[in-house]
Amino acid sequence: MGRVPTALDGLTVLDLATFVAAPFCCTLLGEFGAEVIKVEQPDRGDDLRRLGTPARPGLSYWWLVESRNKKSITCNLREPEGQALVKRLAGGADVLAENFRPGTMERWGLGWDELRAVNARLVMVRISAFGQTGPYRERPGFGRIAAAMGGLSYLSGYADRPPVTPGTPTIPDYLAGALGAFGALVALEHRRRSGEGQVVDVGLYEPMLRMLDELIPVYAATGYVRERIGSGTEYVVPHNHYRARDGRWVAIACTNDRMFERLAAAMDQPGLAAEFPTMAARLQRRADLDAMVQTWVGAADAREVLARLDAAEVPCGPVASARDLFEDPQIRARENILEMPSPLGGLLSMVGIVPRLTASPGRVESAGPVTVGAHNEEIYCGRLGLTRDALRALAGRGVV
Repeated sequence: MGRVPTALDGLTVLDLATFVAAPFCCTLLGEFGAEVIKVEQPDRGDDLRRLGTPARPGLSYWWLVESRNKKSITCNLREPEGQALVKRLAGGADVLAENFRPGTMERWGLGWDELRAVNARLVMVRISAFGQTGPYRERPGFGRIAAAMGGLSYLSGYADRPPVTPGTPTIPDYLAGALGAFGALVALEHRRRSGEGQVVDVGLYEPMLRMLDELIPVYAATGYVRERIGSGTEYVVPHNHYRARDGRWVAIACTNDRMFERLAAAMDQPGLAAEFPTMAARLQRRADLDAMVQTWVGAADAREVLARLDAAEVPCGPVASARDLFEDPQIRARENILEMPSPLGGLLSMVGIVPRLTASPGRVESAGPVTVGAHNEEIYCGRLGLTRDALRALAGRGVV
């Protein structure tokens, strides 16, 4: 049986980016069938190859996972011959993604005006710390800076302690990449209707800003500045993490009166529903109510607590570690963690495809390419028609 087509078969994506954000945008497109050509520095390759825990010296697990389904070529973007090669590749591409500081691509003769001149249908995804405009546009930045300046870090942690970076520092990178991929698909739909490409412009801090629920309108209307309150939630309670007798943590989320009534019943304290009849009443006595829930949770093991909450249909779940994720039956059933042969031998585990499509599901066909420029001959000779001698000459001059 032949290969089942995926939703983005036929699309060609040029990944000129480094580290996480814009490369993740390309990874998402590649998971659903786009051919992703990863452009790396000659010899050294992408810095993501060396970031995080090494699977072997100079090659990280991170690279093997986040460069999955990609083809690696090398090209020196600082050399005029390299810039000419990228322009030729862009002429036959649908999407080009980059995350250099604004102005860098223009200095290399690879800005939007130059690329549009060779391919008016091209969609250019540009992800940078602060976007292509504004007074901060030329500043460098990574995920930690984006979380801080996007308002999220200020809210994370406890009131009497310094603000913390929520989760991992790369969450802004992944969210920017996801929104970059969404923007690319929107731009491709626009191209289908109009025939014209365009630029998709994302600042790393902007996904953080976009996900601050009611913080922006509430401050604008009232001047109220939300502060850190630990693991609780500003506008609902009980909506927190509680420690069970066996030391494991349980997440409970009651966002309306009906859910709280169910929780009170699960706790065998139905009188709590009358004592705290409204969310306003619960918010007014946040500390008291959280303490009551903690006392109840702390009297039993996490498994028992979760079973009682599930039986009462109270939204709940364990606060999972990496080990817990591998053992969770829901994650196994949904194949959220998949295994594939590692190019280094043995098996390589990675997060599966999200989202799940019924008619044209995505797939992982290969881990990130081990060798820098592994697909130079396939792309340069096959796609651009260079001879092997011409390719060797370019390599000798440090262009590829």
